[in-house]
Amino acid sequence: MTATEVLARLRALANPAVTESLARFALPVDRALGVTTPHLRTQAREIGKDHGLALELWATGISEARLLAPMVDDPARVSAAQMERWVRDLDSWGICDDCCFELFDKTRFAWPKALEWSRRRAEFEKRAGFALMAALARHDREAPDRKFTPFFVAIERESGDGRNFVKKAVNWALREIGKRNPSLNRVAVERARAIHATGLPSARWIASDALRELQSPAVQTRLEIKAKRAAKRDGGGTGSGAAGARSRGAKRPALRTPDSRIRSAFPQRG
Repeated sequence: MTATEVLARLRALANPAVTESLARFALPVDRALGVTTPHLRTQAREIGKDHGLALELWATGISEARLLAPMVDDPARVSAAQMERWVRDLDSWGICDDCCFELFDKTRFAWPKALEWSRRRAEFEKRAGFALMAALARHDREAPDRKFTPFFVAIERESGDGRNFVKKAVNWALREIGKRNPSLNRVAVERARAIHATGLPSARWIASDALRELQSPAVQTRLEIKAKRAAKRDGGGTGSGAAGARSRGAKRPALRTPDSRIRSAFPQRG
């Protein structure tokens, strides 16, 4: 299938009402067609993996084409140079988070790029760093707890950035890491308290929101269940490593984002 054929399909699915709603959520409307996320996912399933097509779709600059591109790209064929090109093109949280959760986190460059991008000045490049941390915390089941130590450092370092789409992503990364297992939850709570103590407005918001979720009865109950399942599966293990993060056969959970009200149009996560 060619990019021209895919765009024809997307235009046939366009809904002006969806396009009109985007501006309310700080999403660009000038290059949007108005296609909902369920329709995009249906197209992705029908297309399958096609690296060349993904590059063509991205090159169009059309919002829905750029949302679809990460869904159909092949992570094994993605280069570091491609990731750099795409991250520098980002101009919205929707496409940023879609790239991180649908594609970037599955590449071999994901871990170093998360740290590298977290130091960027450009708002959506920096957001991509922390969105990628959140994606790795949720999806990389084999990662040991120690791999997240540099992420905590980055989270604390950038907690003073008060830009809306940055601070939300910093908070998101902290929460996702803290929900992996009881051990990381304790560290995340400790780091959140340290961030709050800085007194910076953005840091206080990041920490307060994270602590509210990470210390909630719902999260603590889920973590206790995870730990018990891991201990049973591992013959008495603590459940603090990757095995404790999630049962290997578990179904991938629905993704929720700081801006999830627009999920019907754009698949941002967190």
